[in-house]
Amino acid sequence: MILTGAQIAREIEGGSITMIPFDKECLTTNSYDLTLGDEYLVYASEILDPSKNNKYEVKKIPNDGLVLKKGEFVLCHSKELLGSDNFVPIIHAKSGIARLGLFVHITADLIDIGSKGNVTFQLYSTLPVRIYSGMKIGQVSFWETKGEIELYKGKYQGSSGPRASESYKDFKIEDDLR
Repeated sequence: MILTGAQIAREIEGGSITMIPFDKECLTTNSYDLTLGDEYLVYASEILDPSKNNKYEVKKIPNDGLVLKKGEFVLCHSKELLGSDNFVPIIHAKSGIARLGLFVHITADLIDIGSKGNVTFQLYSTLPVRIYSGMKIGQVSFWETKGEIELYKGKYQGSSGPRASESYKDFKIEDDLR
């Protein structure tokens, strides 16, 4: 069952949902609007390999915005630190942003229960588009669970800023085979 905006506010005020900072103006009928943080991450490797820790650079979004070229992929982050030990957050793009040709968080929209940190947005531009720190870019809805809760203790716990892939930590390939 999805929480309404009013219920999200009650859960934040009661402490069962973490949302820092919290702005009541960001509440919608059944979600909370998320804003873009001030950093973005670009990979420096020509070919990305999920079995390796790929090189990357973290940069600041300029005050006058960052223009993403058609076909460009960057990782950004939410200004908000969010999470819950009681509800499952699901991230969605703002429809107005998607209508500009910017795919937002197209693969990893389900946040594990117990995970707390900044959301890493995966941005893929289908058209040239300018992004700004502080702009509304996504929204999070919160869902009730059924059954026993086991809290997330994974590699992305406590994320701060945009986080590069850490899929290499999941590989069990022996070093001499790489």
